[in-house]
Amino acid sequence: MSEAPVLSVEQLHVHYRQREVLSGVNLENIRPGELVALVGPNAAGKSTLLKAIAGLVPAAGRIRYGDDDWSGWPLRKRVEHIGFMPQSVPESSTLTVLEATLVALRCGQPGVHKNDELDALRMIEHLGIGDLALRPLYELSGGQRQLAALAQAVVRGSPVLLLDEPVSALDLAHQWQVMNVARRLADEGRIVMVVLHDLALAAQWANRIAILHKRQIHSFGAPNEIITNTTLREVWGVQARVRTCEQGRPFVLVDALATQADMTAKQQDTI
Repeated sequence: MSEAPVLSVEQLHVHYRQREVLSGVNLENIRPGELVALVGPNAAGKSTLLKAIAGLVPAAGRIRYGDDDWSGWPLRKRVEHIGFMPQSVPESSTLTVLEATLVALRCGQPGVHKNDELDALRMIEHLGIGDLALRPLYELSGGQRQLAALAQAVVRGSPVLLLDEPVSALDLAHQWQVMNVARRLADEGRIVMVVLHDLALAAQWANRIAILHKRQIHSFGAPNEIITNTTLREVWGVQARVRTCEQGRPFVLVDALATQADMTAKQQDTI
């Protein structure tokens, strides 16, 4: 039995209206079973990177999945391999959660299959939202809509899941619920990439974290390795302390903004 394919991004460049958004991004050997968090300051290119991997924005470079460069794949093949959850979820749809999940399941596949509705319902139950199946999307809370959108992203069984800020504007309970599902899906053998703003969430749930800064990958590794005082100063421009909780995960205490003088002194200390 052959090993499941790994995902690698090689020298990815993205331009938007003649402005370079991503410049030579590399992320190597993301393996099935891994949850990778994409973090970084606002406008660092996190969502753009996710969309480029999904083929939703034009990009130069290579996106390898096993031995294939999937940037040239037709739409149907992409749909089979990639589940994408967008940052914004429609609030006014009259579709029920089950109907919306069915639409996602049938996207890109010819015809209707007799087990489609059962498969969609099983996925909804698997994500723990079976009680929402017959409720219209417009009636749901923000957290419930996020979970419904997650059902749509994963219902086809895609081996690669790309989730763009799935916990934005959610309370603590719904954040935990969404991230727990994402972690479980990775543990089932999928590659899961998640855009996050919260470093504590990234450290809690991710196997590895990729930090974007100045259109490139600043660092990529295990949370304990790359969440450091120096990284927080260089990337986010803050003076902060990194501490470790009783479960061995890092968390950040921000004390102040790092002044330019502080930045210059730090640079001189390393010369």
